Amino acid sequence: MEGLDLLPLGVRHMIGLGAIGSCLGVGRPGSRYLEAAARQPELMEPLQNKVFLLVGVLDGAFISATGIGLWFATSNPFK
Repeated sequence: MEGLDLLPLGVRHMIGLGAIGSCLGVGRPGSRYLEAAARQPELMEPLQNKVFLLVGVLDGAFISATGIGLWFATSNPFK
């Protein structure tokens, strides 16, 4: 197999594993935030800002990996 034959497999792994990691990375802090907000409601505001910042960073990493994978799939730099 050549590098050109392995390109779709690499793109699938970039997008698929990035999606799984992003979903797990968003779900876990989200559930922890809900637990903390239920225990101490007065800390909801400062924690909410931090959770949204974390979710934005995680989604940004997934979107970047998806963009790079689709760029490789459409431009085919290994020709």
